[in-house]
Amino acid sequence: MRSETSAASAWIRFGIAALLFWPLFSCAQEHGVESMSRFPLGVEESEYRYRYPTGGTVSEVRVEPPFWWVGMRSPELQILIHDEQIGDMEVSLDAYPGVRLKQVDRVANPNYLFLQLAIDPGARPGRLQIRLQGQEPSREYPSELRDRKNSPARLPTLGPSDVIYLLMPDRFANGDPSNDSVLSMHQKGIDRDNVFFRHGGDIQGILDRLDYLDNLGVTAIWPNPVLENDQPYESYHGYAITDFYRIDQRLGTNELYRELVAACHRRGIKVVMDIIFNHVGDQHWFIQDLPAEDWIHQSEEYAQTTYRAPTLMDPHASKADIRLMEEGWFDKHMPDLNQDHPLLAQYLIQSSIWWTEYTGQDGFRVDTYPYPSQAFMSAWCRRLREEFPDLHFFGETWVHGTPIQAQFVEGSGLRTRVESHLPAVTDFQLHYALLESVQESQGWTSGVSRLYYTLAKDFLYEDPYRNVIFLDNHDMSRFFSAVSEDWDRFRSGMILLMSMRGIPVINYGTEIGLTGSGGAFGEGGRLDFPGGWPSDPVNKFVRANLDEQEGRMFDHVRALLRYRKETPTLHRGQLMQFVPQDDVYVFFRYDEEKTILVAYNSGEQSRPVRMDRFRERLQGVGSLYDPLTDSSVPLPEILMLEPRQAVLLECRP
Repeated sequence: MRSETSAASAWIRFGIAALLFWPLFSCAQEHGVESMSRFPLGVEESEYRYRYPTGGTVSEVRVEPPFWWVGMRSPELQILIHDEQIGDMEVSLDAYPGVRLKQVDRVANPNYLFLQLAIDPGARPGRLQIRLQGQEPSREYPSELRDRKNSPARLPTLGPSDVIYLLMPDRFANGDPSNDSVLSMHQKGIDRDNVFFRHGGDIQGILDRLDYLDNLGVTAIWPNPVLENDQPYESYHGYAITDFYRIDQRLGTNELYRELVAACHRRGIKVVMDIIFNHVGDQHWFIQDLPAEDWIHQSEEYAQTTYRAPTLMDPHASKADIRLMEEGWFDKHMPDLNQDHPLLAQYLIQSSIWWTEYTGQDGFRVDTYPYPSQAFMSAWCRRLREEFPDLHFFGETWVHGTPIQAQFVEGSGLRTRVESHLPAVTDFQLHYALLESVQESQGWTSGVSRLYYTLAKDFLYEDPYRNVIFLDNHDMSRFFSAVSEDWDRFRSGMILLMSMRGIPVINYGTEIGLTGSGGAFGEGGRLDFPGGWPSDPVNKFVRANLDEQEGRMFDHVRALLRYRKETPTLHRGQLMQFVPQDDVYVFFRYDEEKTILVAYNSGEQSRPVRMDRFRERLQGVGSLYDPLTDSSVPLPEILMLEPRQAVLLECRP
């Protein structure tokens, strides 16, 4: 937390910045209100073109990774050097005990060298000196080996005992207005009236709201990508990275992100980094100065991906469809990376290891997981788990059909081209089923029947409890809007989510009923959290400022999170479900310590539920305790459920 003095200092800096950038602010504001354009004034949509590794002026010399550590499980380290006309120079290392230069890889672009080093287990921390010699004066590039410190202190593994809070940093809270506009970056200023422009939220804003998150009861946060996105337009969402080793300056600094992880850990809150390997922004420095022609997938004409993941395992798929799925671009301003290039693959893997060791963070969410080379993703997963055995990560698999989704997870037993080594996925199949269950009445395969059938396919996963489950996210309509702002459906959906197997995720603002449709594809999903900006008329981070409905929703979510946190049965307890009947779906979570009954009436009429049907789980039960109302009743012969009502009840002797 910042002191009042540091907060005041930030506002003084903001005042200075406002004087400098006011023309930019006012221009963006006027532009946004009039047109809601995706593009700032004077900026046009990126045009596709074929790129060549010709080399040119280097504005910033780079040595990446910036530093490394001794004592890593793998002795190999690749160092990238980017500087003008170094490709033909001879490379040497000053004598350093336990470190040797194995190989130098050169690419078509003369501005690059890739050094392959071997670091012995007994090497000590210290500074490396890399020397390049050629026809012109020699050049020196310092590097550093540090001692490992973060890994042993990491929190317990992210898992089913956690509830993750998903937030979009640009839309959550603005803790440092002085970084709202950075003169050196392409997109400047903020326009909170335009969903496609930056709004000014940042890492300091997250730090300032940790009390709120702690009080709500979340045990992990997942910010959308915080790495640099220096794009001329739509740079707010973070999914067009332009630097793998730098936090976006409009969000903060590398050091501030590390401080966020440390501050969260002091509260027992874990941190998940959102990362993308499929593509980068077209302003990424190595796209502007391409190392090799095959560094990215490209052809003479623009080719967009089909977004059809089934082609990867379809026994009848054409090679053309597979290639287009894997090599087609997401967008003209997002070049598709060729992860099968060995130098790029090592670069990407090392960047993830670097952030994990540097910050001590607890996991990764991998965006667009089906689209990169699956051989590369397998290697990435294996290498990360080798270096950090307790690290948890999950892939975004926005696909349709449980077998299609499950084949991306390790140990599925399904026929795949490569063993994935991926522990878990974002469980879109359970999302579809949960959402349909609270939107519709039961059909033979629809409504709660879809939920039943989806869970019946859990045999396809080695461990379905590792999957991440959710009711909405940043890419889709908000949950309260999806259920037509119906309190009963909202309440029941949250009960189902928090009592289900897996790791639940709450999208920021769900706990107070933020509404909006479309997510990334509409105007409403990616909202600012009310009160995250000093100019907001009301601060919804304060419980006393919530209206009656918002307060009821917040209290319900908080009660569920707190109960789940203190109830291990909901973490790893077994799940037994019963075939839905007459709109009613019933399942149990149980272990040696406790049995919990969850019943949900998805219909529009009250339903009597005969309890003798569940006798195999109710042996010895004398009463039912409702932890949300702190009330008990003797075990009834018939449990009455109101329309769209879900109940969570402890079974007690």
